[in-house]
Amino acid sequence: MNKREFLKTTLLGGTAAALMPLTTSAKKYGDEVKKKGKPKHWVWVNPDEKESDIDLEQRFSKWKGSGIVGVLFEEFSERHFARAKAAGLEAHRWMWTMNRGEKELLAAHPEWYSVSREGKSCATEPPYVGYYRFLCPSRQEVRTYLADKAEEQLSKKLVDGLHLDYIRFVDVILPVNLWENYKLDQSRELPAFDFCYCEVCKSKFKKETGQDIDQIVHPDQSLSWRNFRYRQITEVVNGLSLIAKKHKKPISAAVFPTPEVAKRIVRQDWCNWELNAIYPMIYHGFYKETIGWIGDAVKEGVNGLHGKFPLYAGLYLPDFKNPEEFGDAVKLALKNGAGGISIFGNPSDEILEQLG
Repeated sequence: MNKREFLKTTLLGGTAAALMPLTTSAKKYGDEVKKKGKPKHWVWVNPDEKESDIDLEQRFSKWKGSGIVGVLFEEFSERHFARAKAAGLEAHRWMWTMNRGEKELLAAHPEWYSVSREGKSCATEPPYVGYYRFLCPSRQEVRTYLADKAEEQLSKKLVDGLHLDYIRFVDVILPVNLWENYKLDQSRELPAFDFCYCEVCKSKFKKETGQDIDQIVHPDQSLSWRNFRYRQITEVVNGLSLIAKKHKKPISAAVFPTPEVAKRIVRQDWCNWELNAIYPMIYHGFYKETIGWIGDAVKEGVNGLHGKFPLYAGLYLPDFKNPEEFGDAVKLALKNGAGGISIFGNPSDEILEQLG
């Protein structure tokens, strides 16, 4: 199941390393975002092998002419990557990171998977949907496995960069618009969706802090436990960042809409990640928010980054009533400091016209 299908029922949603200095590339991107130059737009897409070369050439040429600078491909397709690059677009590999449900991996290493506060493993009892198979970021074996996957993609000549997705824990709280889908009231953190409580996480936390998480009456309220989990994901990201740096290619990530929301519901502390760009999924419909919230979310993210690298506002096309409303969202994002926008969904000619 690809990400587009996943979003019909739920929200879509990275070798340990200490925080490293910004790479030269990241500094360059940070300098660029401060300039009031032409915005750079992106598209998330899943390659369709049924599309002809002529169709791809026409589409990518049209995208390039509309201000789109790159494509984030969910799968590697030599033909799609080559055609995009021929049209002058960057072609990045969009990689599912912590959510890995490969049958071979599940069979070989069920112990690598994240465990809920109820003691249930994503390997055998995934929350929400059957393909929510999240790995535990605290395990060195998991970090090595993900590093190998990143190396595999970045080694490909046609791949211009790596884009991380599902670089987080399971949603402890879903966006409010999805509660009814699952017949849930998540006005508080429920044990079934609170991860990860595996023995590796608990042991590592106790070694670092001296605290036994099993003895804490309200673990969901423990600030040190929250910080511990933020760090595990951050260390995964920064480890993958080192690999991208070695290949001299940029690395970015799709994340939850604002720094506060990301930390609260999926344990993402993305302002402290070492990346070249960030793509917050500012899907206002998921949160029952108005178009105006898109500008607020962008502003919060930009302020949190302090110019470290550019922010591209992720917009979900099905949430917009018409192209003009989408155009208003683009203007709000750019006005509040976004370096451009990233489109989830196949943009029509009318949508492309709104990119200005």
